[in-house]
Amino acid sequence: MASRSFKASRSNLSSNSDMPDAHDKPPVPPTVTFGRRTSSGRYISYSRDDLDSELGSGDFMNYTVHIPPTPDNQPMDPSISQKVEEQYVSNSLFTGGFNSVTRAHLMDKVIESEANHPQMAGAKGSSCAIPGCDAKVMSDERGVDILPCECDFKICRDCYTDAVKTGGSICPGCKETYKNTDLDEMAVDNARPPLPLPLPNGMSKNERRLSLMKSTKSVLMRSQTGDFDHNRWLFETKGTYGYGNAIWPKEGGFGNGKDDEVVEPTELMNKPWRPLTRKLKIPAAILSPYRLLIFIRMVVLALFLAWRVKHPNNDAIWLWGMSVVCEIWFAFSWLLDQLPKLCPVNRSTDLNVLKEKFETPSPNNPTGKSDLPGIDIFVSTADPDKEPPLVTANTILSILATDYPVEKLACYVSDDGGALLTFEAMAEAASFANIWVPFCRKHRIEPRNPESYFNLKRDPYKNKVLPDFVKDRRRVKREYDEFKVRINGLPDSIRRRSDAYHAREEIKAMKLQRENREDEPVESVKVPKATWMADGTHWPGTWLSASPEHSKSDHAGIIQVMLKPPSDEPLHGADDDARLIDLTDIDIRLPMLVYVSREKRPGYDHNKKAGAMNALVRASAIMSNGPFILNLDCDHYIYNSQAMREGMCFMMDRGGDRLCYVQFPQRFEGIDPSDRYANHNTVFFDVNMRALDGLQGPVYVGTGCLFRRISLYGFDPPRSKEHHPGCCSCCFSRRRKHSSVANTPEENRALRMGDSDDEEMNLSLLPKRFGNSSFLIDSIPVAEFQGRPLADHPAVKNGRPPGALTIPRELLDASTVAEAISVISCWYEDKTEWGQRVGWIYGSVTEDVVTGYRMHNRGWKSVYCVTKRDAFRGTAPINLTDRLHQVLRWATGSVEIFFSRNNALLASPRMKLLQRIAYLNVGIYPFTSIFLIVYCFLPALSLFSGQFIVQSLNVTFLTYLLTITLTLCMLAVLEIKWSGIELEEWWRNEQFWLIGGTSAHLAAVLQGLLKVIAGIEISFTLTSKSGGDDEDDEFADLYVVKWSSLMIPPITIMMVNLIAIAVGFSRTIYSVIPQWSRLLGGVFFSFWVLAHLYPFAKGLMGRRGRTPTIVFVWSGLIAITISLLWVAINPPSGTNQIGGSFQFP
Repeated sequence: MASRSFKASRSNLSSNSDMPDAHDKPPVPPTVTFGRRTSSGRYISYSRDDLDSELGSGDFMNYTVHIPPTPDNQPMDPSISQKVEEQYVSNSLFTGGFNSVTRAHLMDKVIESEANHPQMAGAKGSSCAIPGCDAKVMSDERGVDILPCECDFKICRDCYTDAVKTGGSICPGCKETYKNTDLDEMAVDNARPPLPLPLPNGMSKNERRLSLMKSTKSVLMRSQTGDFDHNRWLFETKGTYGYGNAIWPKEGGFGNGKDDEVVEPTELMNKPWRPLTRKLKIPAAILSPYRLLIFIRMVVLALFLAWRVKHPNNDAIWLWGMSVVCEIWFAFSWLLDQLPKLCPVNRSTDLNVLKEKFETPSPNNPTGKSDLPGIDIFVSTADPDKEPPLVTANTILSILATDYPVEKLACYVSDDGGALLTFEAMAEAASFANIWVPFCRKHRIEPRNPESYFNLKRDPYKNKVLPDFVKDRRRVKREYDEFKVRINGLPDSIRRRSDAYHAREEIKAMKLQRENREDEPVESVKVPKATWMADGTHWPGTWLSASPEHSKSDHAGIIQVMLKPPSDEPLHGADDDARLIDLTDIDIRLPMLVYVSREKRPGYDHNKKAGAMNALVRASAIMSNGPFILNLDCDHYIYNSQAMREGMCFMMDRGGDRLCYVQFPQRFEGIDPSDRYANHNTVFFDVNMRALDGLQGPVYVGTGCLFRRISLYGFDPPRSKEHHPGCCSCCFSRRRKHSSVANTPEENRALRMGDSDDEEMNLSLLPKRFGNSSFLIDSIPVAEFQGRPLADHPAVKNGRPPGALTIPRELLDASTVAEAISVISCWYEDKTEWGQRVGWIYGSVTEDVVTGYRMHNRGWKSVYCVTKRDAFRGTAPINLTDRLHQVLRWATGSVEIFFSRNNALLASPRMKLLQRIAYLNVGIYPFTSIFLIVYCFLPALSLFSGQFIVQSLNVTFLTYLLTITLTLCMLAVLEIKWSGIELEEWWRNEQFWLIGGTSAHLAAVLQGLLKVIAGIEISFTLTSKSGGDDEDDEFADLYVVKWSSLMIPPITIMMVNLIAIAVGFSRTIYSVIPQWSRLLGGVFFSFWVLAHLYPFAKGLMGRRGRTPTIVFVWSGLIAITISLLWVAINPPSGTNQIGGSFQFP
């Protein structure tokens, strides 16, 4: 294994490109040149005057002549040297961090098994035949060796360059002169810096930056001779002309100009414009009665509470007082939950229109190449023991096989534990993807998670028509079984390998000691027990035996490109490919896959998952810079291969540039059929979230969310001052300053922070917000531009020209990955706004809700995308204790939100009133547990004392109670109608609301108060993603009873209410004047409490048939005994006898 160290080069363009022009003189027009590519790879340029004589016109500012690529004209052909550099990058493990040199370790192999796919790190390849050189021979996209001489002498890139430069272009093999040295001409890199293009008239600074697609490694900024390549700039960017667009409108077209000037091309006017999405309103026959019932119940609650306050129970004023206070809070809590549900909506997408607009040949896109924006997918994992690598690997495979343009996808795996087990499991997944992904494409497999697909209980051959499907499926199934065995054997394999290398190191150390101390006795040598990689070198992350600089909280930053970026053009399988299945005419490319483990050092707050996500945001901005980001938990896989296309319909539709994210519902597998603990959470995902979609948008729930990158950067939405509703905008008008907004270029308005529109955004402040990486800062306007909707309609504001994203992405080089290493270091966020305004927000256990709240608070909108086929599926804890701890974490985060600056009471005027109420409910709902605990004890106190919350059960009280109950039931029925959930799911949610409210929510309130008052930090463990140990029962974990202190309050409530019922019956039966009304009132409410706690009681019993009968017998005897003792100690007034003549001594 070889390694080399270097310092990443940084760009000066971010400072130079924005220098003000001297004396405010008009900028000099650029000397734009057209060029023709020769067979040697150079470009021969013609001046504008030459073209004037040929074309007879001097007005070239409005036209672009697109010359199709031909063998003599290939403006996008990257140099071989860049491909070789990218191959070097993908075979290297990059490490670095605080006070350490960034190193690239060239790895012979990543995993012990053989890697066959040419994109994969450590892929099989030929070695250079020059003696003493172990480098790999140059290869193309298929992994076929590139041999420059007819004698087929194998030579690497560096040796070939030396042979041409110093060896007289003589082949070391046959000693003949190389006939073609074009390879060398294309590969010569000139170190001269690129020359910036002067500003043309009317072009803003930011637009110039977008046009040049600035980057230190950009092929647009660097020609083969080192000069500015005008030809590539013309063909590959908008520039002044537009990419491949002879009908590009003047500045201001498509509704972006002054005085609403619109220049519409004929092609767009003749074709009817079709939207990508539709809003489906709830039928009025359901929604109108629903809103009416909400209003009726509000009135009835107000009248009931007024009646309760005016009619106290003088016999038990303490009981009456507690009940009234609790009921007032419950009414307030119900209002907070119900008011945001006034405007529910459904939405639908049209994937055919998306394909027609972005992937169909047109005048702007003659080849029909995908014009969709790129997506970076984040998968986070932290502990391979609690999050099994096989689960994470299946998630990665479902991502690599998704139905989205391969060259537009990049998957980043964040391993916050820095475990070699996760690293090698991801490498094994990349290797298995070589057969799994083409198999999915060939036979249109759904779902594309192999574990879920092969465990489907339906007929796998339904709708499959290719004759070789059965044979292919059988072979892929066998490969997957072997893949699972390899994954399961990785822990032992790594341990045995490390032990073997450690023993070898100890022997070497002892030999060395003997050589140095010939006469002295040999002492035992202590060698640190390292963890070793497959190529025989130390793993730079966490070792199995933790040691300094190699533990979970102390290790270097690591980046490994598992799968290098794919070629721009489809790569179809050939007949002669040595593959298990026939892949003729099937695209065998794989998306880019990157393993990332951020640096961790003692003394730094790493901010858990939020910090890991922010590290991925920065690394991905430098390496791929997809304008959209999809984040998934390691156990949430893509169930619908077209889910990302559906999300993109919203982002690319008219007005989509104001959407910060598209949230998909969470769906779960492995839940028990009765859903005992409401794990599916359908009331939240199908009722509350659809309702929020009708306001400003759903909350962010931590996974299954498609983000717009610039919204994560903390920028305000475009046209934020034009969409300034405020909480009372319909009642009070506000004066706004429109002049500065109208004079500010649209591109700068799309990248704005803060509330001031009086000045342009100060670009010099960006390093203070984002850190000192110029790579990262330069990528921001590019991501904003690429994320814009298509400007194919006059009403589309802030759009981009069609065909602008058909340009191939830039090839990776070592300096790029080195820069990515620097931005994931532990010190990078110091004195920046990461975690405060930029990226995922720190300071809360529920960083997801806070991050979404901040975006809505800046005026962004979000959308809820419910697909016909579930977009994603994951796992949820079915064990009672695990479920309670999960709810505890969520509730604690809500309490933190309530006591922080993220409280919705402090929201900005940009947030709508009902959206503010929804976020207020998020922070307040755990406090309901205090009143809920008291109210659950009230029936028992009533039965023990012989009193009730009212003086008597009169008709007025019963009427109010009946009306409130009936309206609640009717609202539930209507919610079921417009949301599509089932009645049983609604009832399970009600049950777990009380279970969680009397256990986890109360603990969350106490923990939150301790943190606020005493400053005691809260620590949580990961929710385990592994199932139970019983292989015969997939729901074995459901019956495991794990004791937790959270169970004490519900158990106490159940026992007290059961005893109270027995006491109440005994007292009433044996009293001289039975008070049946008070007994019925108390018993009714006690049964109400016990009915809600039934799933909890069932969970305590464990598996059916395993709880001894004697437990139930003794429980009944104890309850009866305590009841009799209570009656004996406090007998009914007027008698001390029970049951006639029998008398207690």
